[in-house]
Amino acid sequence: MKKLFLSLFVLAITLPAFAQGEAKYRKIDSLLVYFNRNDKFMGALSIREKGRVVFEKAYGFTDIDTKAKATPDTRYKIGSVTEMFTAAIVFQLIEEKKLTLDTKLSEFFPKMKNAEKITIADMLGHKSGIYNYTQEPAFKDFSVKLQNRKQMLDRIQGYEPAFEPGTKAELSNSNYLLLGYIIQDITKKTYKENVTARVIKKAGLKNTYYFTKINPKKNEAYSYVETDGQWIKEDEWHESAIGGAGGLQSTASDLTLFVKALFDGKIITKTSLGEMTKMEMGIGRGVFHFSFAERKFVGHNGDIEGFSAVLGYNPKDDLAIALTLNGVNTDVNALVMGVLSCYYKLPYRFPDFTSVAVDDDVLKRYEGIYSAPSLPYKVKIAAREGKLIAIALEPGQGSFELNALSENEFNFDPADLHMIFSDKGFTLKQGGKVTEFNKE
Repeated sequence: MKKLFLSLFVLAITLPAFAQGEAKYRKIDSLLVYFNRNDKFMGALSIREKGRVVFEKAYGFTDIDTKAKATPDTRYKIGSVTEMFTAAIVFQLIEEKKLTLDTKLSEFFPKMKNAEKITIADMLGHKSGIYNYTQEPAFKDFSVKLQNRKQMLDRIQGYEPAFEPGTKAELSNSNYLLLGYIIQDITKKTYKENVTARVIKKAGLKNTYYFTKINPKKNEAYSYVETDGQWIKEDEWHESAIGGAGGLQSTASDLTLFVKALFDGKIITKTSLGEMTKMEMGIGRGVFHFSFAERKFVGHNGDIEGFSAVLGYNPKDDLAIALTLNGVNTDVNALVMGVLSCYYKLPYRFPDFTSVAVDDDVLKRYEGIYSAPSLPYKVKIAAREGKLIAIALEPGQGSFELNALSENEFNFDPADLHMIFSDKGFTLKQGGKVTEFNKE
């Protein structure tokens, strides 16, 4: 999750665990109820302040068919947030002198292309150039079936490199699947055994574990995608197809407890934490940095099946925030910004979910690169699945989904942003300012 360009940033079914007298928590709850009632998300939020949970609440259902309601103890798959756990184990092995950041991949998997050039540090920071196997067209088919290690290795070893190791950083789940295998080889124990003993127990987590087939009787949520106004259950991935790259499920509260334990030195040393959070080419080693106004957060996000998760920690404020979602029909980045705006008591207007449908042919006319003489960066506009996506082409910036108000006018309410398109460019209205962007 990254910051926005221009530097800007249902039903509730349990009694909320937050201070009733604090207006900011009531506003956060109102915001999430509003999103939930408009079918924009289902899931849970936890906020931990200086080690104490100050807000914790769940919204929506774990199983729509049976109308099973979510609770703060509902377990959700967390996708690539798992990488933070895997990276922590790798740094433990480095502390135990069983690995180094400079250890070559060839020591474990010599058949991997460029293995003699790829280091553990490259893999932790997504600089290896190993092709991301979850982008393979066949992934949807094999992800739902049991995969043995040989099948996965043969598949990844068969890919051509995406780029030369160390030349750039680009997310690839292959890195963390392989790191999970390396952990197994060094310790002679399964990834599940390692993550349980080395992280989960040390952090005192009660609702975090390696997932298997979803069991609603254990308060494990199914995931859903919104299709034609209905939540449709997603197929389950098999845990063997994702391993150390995304094989965990957890609760929002457990995730905030985990990141607090990580930064308190309960899992790895402060020296290791410094190496883990060091940014190179815009990415840390198992973590990302993101900004909200002048505040800096460290954490990760994840997507698996229809699940999404976001975990962030602000060391200065000793504040941890986690969202675990099993249904998303909105920009998660915008949802997080709304929560943080309410928490920090910054001006925030609830989004207007009024929207119109725009033909794909019209949306595709707006695709391209746009620039403004007064701004140092460019903006890319892309059409995806009937929506327009704005992407700032600047290091550290992210993307967000635009809401269509008409065929040529779009907005992004959380940032009070309006864009009016023409054949030659678009007019950006934001914060009382008007900026003209030209299409290149």
